Amino acid sequence: MRILVTGGAGFIGSEFVRQIIPEGYKPIVVDKLTYAGDLKRLKEVRGKYKFYKADICNKKKIEEIFAREKPQIIVNFAAETHVDRSIINATPFIETNIKGTQVLLDASEKYKIKKFIHISTDETYGEIKKGRFSEDSPLSPNSPYAASKAAADLLIKAYIRTYKFPAMIIRPCNNYGPWQYPEKFIPVVICKALQNKKIPVYAQGLNKREWLYVADCVAAIALILEKGKIGEIYNVGSGVEKRNIDVARSILRMLGKSENLIQFVKDRPGHDFRYALDSPKIQKLGWKPKVDFYEGLRKTVKWFTSNSPRGFREKR
Repeated sequence: MRILVTGGAGFIGSEFVRQIIPEGYKPIVVDKLTYAGDLKRLKEVRGKYKFYKADICNKKKIEEIFAREKPQIIVNFAAETHVDRSIINATPFIETNIKGTQVLLDASEKYKIKKFIHISTDETYGEIKKGRFSEDSPLSPNSPYAASKAAADLLIKAYIRTYKFPAMIIRPCNNYGPWQYPEKFIPVVICKALQNKKIPVYAQGLNKREWLYVADCVAAIALILEKGKIGEIYNVGSGVEKRNIDVARSILRMLGKSENLIQFVKDRPGHDFRYALDSPKIQKLGWKPKVDFYEGLRKTVKWFTSNSPRGFREKR
């Protein structure tokens, strides 16, 4: 099966590419290579994938790639993902996450692909004070980023209903691990601490997130690709919840740094307090996370300690 991976030079997308190549795939990677995309993430599998530098919003270019490569499976990781950036300027999120998804859907419909796997987010549900979100929970996004991802999900659901389109939607919880661009919380804490700089933590750091090591998330996506049911939505949660302040303290302890580096800053607008997923569908397929949170955190800290953040592309 010819598989095309959009956003394959991004944090989660590159992990997916690295995992499927040993399984016999030679993926076609499409990536715009924005500030958060980097082919260095694919160095260990160089020569084992085909690459196109392209924007998923460019209909002509995307259709040219589809016509040339004739993919049978699309896995869409391509997205603008950082909430803080969406608050400053929502336009790139609307363009990439909604328009770009529509371009991929139309090309996939035209070329009769067999499976379309869309990577969404738990943030489409909004926040939850108690309990956990199921796949049937209503969408209630609270940031421009989350709204753009929810809109893409609804568009895909419409294509499933209207065109009998062969799509599945995956909503993972917060990922972390090596190679994550240092604007997200865990790599920011690590990189600031390594440089003995102040670590910004919103409000009092009491917001809770559910954390999943990136390799475990990708293993779930690969399983859904193989065994998932067309038309379904799959939550991918670890069940591991941590307050932001506790995550920051754990990282500082691992690095032997003082908690005095933590600097509480004004909370961001509309900041969701807590996310938590119920994930029975993926568990029934036989998946569960393998990497303990602290084991994964140690691996992540070790990787960033050995790989300077200067190795990343500069912010645009």
